[in-house]
Amino acid sequence: MLNVGKIEEGFVLDHIKAGKSLSIYHHLQLNKLDCTVAIIKNAKSKKMGAKDILKVECAIDKLNLDILGFIDHNITVNVIKDGKIVNKKDLVLPKEIKNVIKCKNPRCITSIEQELPHIFVLTDTQKEIYRCKYCEEKYGEWE
Repeated sequence: MLNVGKIEEGFVLDHIKAGKSLSIYHHLQLNKLDCTVAIIKNAKSKKMGAKDILKVECAIDKLNLDILGFIDHNITVNVIKDGKIVNKKDLVLPKEIKNVIKCKNPRCITSIEQELPHIFVLTDTQKEIYRCKYCEEKYGEWE
């Protein structure tokens, strides 16, 4: 059995779909932070069968919860202080996301005006559909 030590201060992302932790690592730009990160892939889970876990030893304010909520709002975010869980943050689908995904419509203004931010708005909470703010192009499944 693999044993990854506890962290003293930081956060643990739990209940990540198996195989998605590296993608989340890159989207959250954890490689640019000066902190310790442990990636646990394919851990056994009663609830999910298999899951990934990210343990990050740095302040929670470095984490963009909107990006994380967009990627998978079912992930559990445990905030750790003095080696203990002091808070659990619930993720929600953000109403708007900026510069996380890009519009693929070649006729969209963002294709021509390179400095414009790529903004997507949540248009259907039931089906979790995002559309480009400028051209209303529907965003496909997250990769």
